[in-house]
Amino acid sequence: MAEIAGSSWFWFALLSAVFAALTNIFAKVGVTGIPSNLATWVRVVVILVVTTLLVVGRGEWSNPLTLPRRTIVFLVLSGLATGLSWLAYFKALQVGQAAQVGPVDKLSVVLVMIAGVAFLGESLDWRQWLGGLLILGGVILVAWPAATPADTNVPGRAAAPQRPGAPAVLSPHVRHDDRDR
Repeated sequence: MAEIAGSSWFWFALLSAVFAALTNIFAKVGVTGIPSNLATWVRVVVILVVTTLLVVGRGEWSNPLTLPRRTIVFLVLSGLATGLSWLAYFKALQVGQAAQVGPVDKLSVVLVMIAGVAFLGESLDWRQWLGGLLILGGVILVAWPAATPADTNVPGRAAAPQRPGAPAVLSPHVRHDDRDR
């Protein structure tokens, strides 16, 4: 574990996970009441401004057309995949629960593992494959429909109605626990 903690990739990946979680929550609230495609566009504009300031501020700007053709092709493909991913993600957030959409979206971790081995020649040990299987199992559990009170036979535990499309924190009808009554 000390070897992982000493690696800069780990800290950047951890920051990415924290920001991805914040993205999920902020996007769920932000997409309420507007078309999901418009929400994605606003997000893209913000990212474009922030990354432009970062690249220019760090003196990293150069003419992108001078990049190697292969680099350009794969960055364009990556951009297309990112855009399609965001459009699908925002639509899923608009119609689903953030607590389900976010984890299902992380199935991408398992897909990256498989693609890394199949297309990039990477190798994984048994622990990494087991981790991937556990992630897959977690995604299945999160996506599986929740039991209804009739299924669990627990009286009085029906979920209070929530306004369609409204995050739970914004819905006055959601009971957070028994102390709120």
